[in-house]
Amino acid sequence: MHSVIDGFSTAMEAAGLPPPPTIEADGSLHRFSTSGKRGDDSGWYVLHPDGIAAGVFGCWRNGWSQTWSSKPDTAMTQAERDAHRQRINAMKAQRDAEQAQRQQQARQTAAALWQAAAPAMQHEYLARKGIQPHGARCDGQRLVIPLRDVDGKLHSLQTIAPDGDKRFMPGGRVVGCYHSMGKPQGVLVVCEGFATGASIHEATGHAVAVAFNAGNLLPVAQALHGKYPALRIIVAADDDWRTDGNPGLTKATEAAQAVGGDLSKPDFGAQRSTAETDFNDMHQRAGLDAVKACIDAAVPVARAPAFPPLEGADDSGAWPDPVPLPDALPPVAPFDPELLPQALRGWIVDIAERMQCPPDFPAVGVITALSSLIGARAVVAPKQHDDWRVAPNLWALVVGRPGVMKSPALGEVLKPLHRL
Repeated sequence: MHSVIDGFSTAMEAAGLPPPPTIEADGSLHRFSTSGKRGDDSGWYVLHPDGIAAGVFGCWRNGWSQTWSSKPDTAMTQAERDAHRQRINAMKAQRDAEQAQRQQQARQTAAALWQAAAPAMQHEYLARKGIQPHGARCDGQRLVIPLRDVDGKLHSLQTIAPDGDKRFMPGGRVVGCYHSMGKPQGVLVVCEGFATGASIHEATGHAVAVAFNAGNLLPVAQALHGKYPALRIIVAADDDWRTDGNPGLTKATEAAQAVGGDLSKPDFGAQRSTAETDFNDMHQRAGLDAVKACIDAAVPVARAPAFPPLEGADDSGAWPDPVPLPDALPPVAPFDPELLPQALRGWIVDIAERMQCPPDFPAVGVITALSSLIGARAVVAPKQHDDWRVAPNLWALVVGRPGVMKSPALGEVLKPLHRL
């Protein structure tokens, strides 16, 4: 049992999810904190110890999950593989049902709290950040900000304490939700935090969508682009220059690229302090005009092509005029029979001599035929953290002019396979 729990915990850590202090292997869904904050239970897991131990874990806040098994898929029999997938699907269904219930409860609680909250007139956080409320409300000492989807439906709330401590409502949906400031007039800016969005809106007058965290920039940008395809979208990045991988800039670039939008990041110059990362920091240091200049200077980020450009196309994708295929054949190195396994060498050479064809033809055919005998016993795992497996097929092509015995050579080496 300890090895199962240790393996499951190690998989959590490898996926970037801090595991809870205690893991219960009882087949039930358990929640735990991923941030270390009291009241946070966005992390979840289900672990079955019996048979081939299997589990699923993830984070409701970020909307991702990952499966785990104590036995690799490639080492399972087909019956074990089918049973494992059924169990994983059952655990995911359990997770989905729990998530739907939690989100429904969060929506009801959020609606009641939002209705009871008063419009924010002044708040210590707003004063410290030098910004206006922009639709926020107050619940006692807390600033309350709504999270809505593109249809305006309220899903959750973020609260900000006077000291700046930010909390999401437990169980509430975050992915794809945002807080809006202003009405779009041809331009829409997507950013991370509330204070950042307020500074940008006050500096430019552009409509702003606050995504609340870097991981939500992409879902929000895609949702808004889907609803307003004609709008120019600018993704305003937090420049997390002191953090490994710069998640603010990396995620913002990914979001801008996905929707064919523009990208902007704050410019603090050479005297930048370690704490300065976002446009509100820039607002407080250099003023709203500096923020506006940065946003106005946003640069396009081209969409990533589904396939790389084909050789011969220019930068615009246009093809040059076609030219005739060359008639002359370049020199080709002769096929060396020593490249073949010894058990096949004499057979291939005999076929080539009897049929007076290049030994390449039967050699290509026999290697391809033998690969088909491996079948599904060797598989490829295209994704590191996924149970998707693909049985690869080896394909071969014999190229030659008419009458050089391509088909007879292939037919000869395929005879044993046909008999099987």
